[in-house]
Amino acid sequence: MADVLDQSEVDALLAAVDSGGIEDAAGAGGGEGATAVQKEVRAYDFKRPERVSKDQMRSLESIHEGFARNLGASLSGFLRTIVEVRIATIEQLTYSEFIHSLPNPTNFNLLTAEPLEGQMCLEISPLIIYPIIDRLLGGSSSDMFIPQRPLTMIELRLAKHITDRALNCLTEVWSNLVEIKYALAEVESNPHLVQIVAPNEVVVVIGFEIKMSARVGTMSLCIPFNVIEPVMSKLATQGWLAYQKRAAAEDKSEQIGGLLKKAPLGLTVYVAQTTITVRDLVALQPGDIIQTAKPASAELILQLRGKNKFAGVMGRHKDHFAFKITREALEDEPL
Repeated sequence: MADVLDQSEVDALLAAVDSGGIEDAAGAGGGEGATAVQKEVRAYDFKRPERVSKDQMRSLESIHEGFARNLGASLSGFLRTIVEVRIATIEQLTYSEFIHSLPNPTNFNLLTAEPLEGQMCLEISPLIIYPIIDRLLGGSSSDMFIPQRPLTMIELRLAKHITDRALNCLTEVWSNLVEIKYALAEVESNPHLVQIVAPNEVVVVIGFEIKMSARVGTMSLCIPFNVIEPVMSKLATQGWLAYQKRAAAEDKSEQIGGLLKKAPLGLTVYVAQTTITVRDLVALQPGDIIQTAKPASAELILQLRGKNKFAGVMGRHKDHFAFKITREALEDEPL
């Protein structure tokens, strides 16, 4: 039987290993220990624990990529110029690190996300918010000087148009995963005066780059972990991708049809069609009659975007000229 070491011998052996007097099996040459695979050792910072997994971070990135696309399209239509929004960074920080990375003053918006408890932050850099405001007021913002001051009351009202569109886009993209209603709670200029969570609390910070003409600025969305912790289980990559596939397969015909119903269309009713000479056209006077080959009792043709759609008769309805549809018109039916 093998000898059993007592406690004093174990302590002496450990002390010799610590002092370098005895090499371990992996360090000694030869033997089975020389072929052992060395394990990778990575430093772990207990001040910044990674509470959100890589899969969940990828899911958050996928969600907010859609948010960036929607916001870019919304701002382009609102500002009447091309606005590009893309994700620049996504990382886990402590709330203290996030606050100290922001400029002062800035456009710092506190958000609520019902039914989730707590608040989130949406910060828009002065480098882009002032050019946007200048654009709204009719300027070109090409050679604009960026002032180092908080937004005025009028500028805050104008900036709220941008924030409201961002919140609408956030609500829309998150609705694919969970029903969340984003709303603006408060606006501050000094981020150091806002304490929504403890300084060492973990937050997910998603950095966006906003480009409008020659102007480029940043926007940061800060999501505290304790706010989205109730829905973190739904952020697994497999579940999120599966949900995306199911959502894409759903029938959207009713939604598309509802939006198309609001689109205006131009209708044209043709009384008749004929040809005359230029001499007759020049000689026309008020009271002249142009005779056509179409009988007076014949139905008129209604066209939609240059194509025959309906046939009917002209009449009067409540002191207005009206067109009464009697049937569908043939595609090649003459006017």
